[in-house]
Amino acid sequence: MSATGRRVNPLYYLLAAVPVAVAAEVLHWPPLAIFGFSALAILPLSALLGHATEQLAGHAGPTVGGLLNATLGNLAELIIAALALRAGMIELVAASITGSILGNLLLVLGAAMLAGGLRYPVQKFNANLAGMSGSLLVIAVVGLVVPALFAAAHPDPQRVRTVRMSEWVSGLLIVGYALSLLYSMGTHRAAFTEGGDVARGEAPPEWGLRRTLLVLAAVAAVIGVLSEFLVGATEEASRALGLSDFFVGLVVVPIIGNAAEHSSAVLMALKDRMDLAVNIAIGSCVQVALLVAPILVFLGVAFGQPMTLAFSTFEVASVTLAVLIAMAVLQDAESNWLEGALLLVVYAVLAVAFFLY
Repeated sequence: MSATGRRVNPLYYLLAAVPVAVAAEVLHWPPLAIFGFSALAILPLSALLGHATEQLAGHAGPTVGGLLNATLGNLAELIIAALALRAGMIELVAASITGSILGNLLLVLGAAMLAGGLRYPVQKFNANLAGMSGSLLVIAVVGLVVPALFAAAHPDPQRVRTVRMSEWVSGLLIVGYALSLLYSMGTHRAAFTEGGDVARGEAPPEWGLRRTLLVLAAVAAVIGVLSEFLVGATEEASRALGLSDFFVGLVVVPIIGNAAEHSSAVLMALKDRMDLAVNIAIGSCVQVALLVAPILVFLGVAFGQPMTLAFSTFEVASVTLAVLIAMAVLQDAESNWLEGALLLVVYAVLAVAFFLY
């Protein structure tokens, strides 16, 4: 317990791994040790980033809060992916995009629904949020399926046309994401502020705005440094563990990068604030598909490491199945522990398939 009587997040104890990770890099320890300690150190920092974002949401309101949680929750993952892309690890970066979408849709949302459902028999959330989330998830699938179909129908050994097509699609996806923000936070904002969260009221933030912003800046900087260590050791550490870059990108990197979403979404579900929990999980997934992935495509051009949105058939099929399952769970605008458990089972099935792929 903290001095204020609040329970300390158990992940914070892993902050002790931060100086160890720095020492491992400076003293040139084996890559597996650098990778392991850097990953352990990023987990509590991502959780701290999530808590600071929650405090910022308290100052900005629930609608903006969901966006902030999704955006800053994806920051660690974006930093890791950008550094890996600069290092030429295109396959790992592409896999991490798919893995992040699956992780948010199945792992984060499933964990939140399971945790909240074990405390409350049924939890309700905004029906408008559920409807728009479904529509955006379909757009996310289109953004993956169309480039894959284009690459399959038009053999392009040099990938020139595929890269160009991915750039155009990326720009259009960003436009679609911006329009969704205009709709939910502008023209139809009232429709997304009705629901259980508002009715129950929200506790005032514990931190002042200045402290919150300072913590966010400091944590983001440290995550950036540790991500550099992590990426530098990934290839050799993967070989030492007998893991493929495909599995590391699809499962390991998203779990590390999604720690903020995990802690925030589960915490909100335990407080019976499912509007915000769903907004964090689905909002983060949509943001990865419609914003983070396009940004990485453009960064690839800037780094001289062209990346496309033409993912493998297995990845596209996995995301499509996950979206269909998530939409089925969200359509009635309520959740229970069984739905959360089943989402986690589906994620485990896909993880096993990725491991053996």
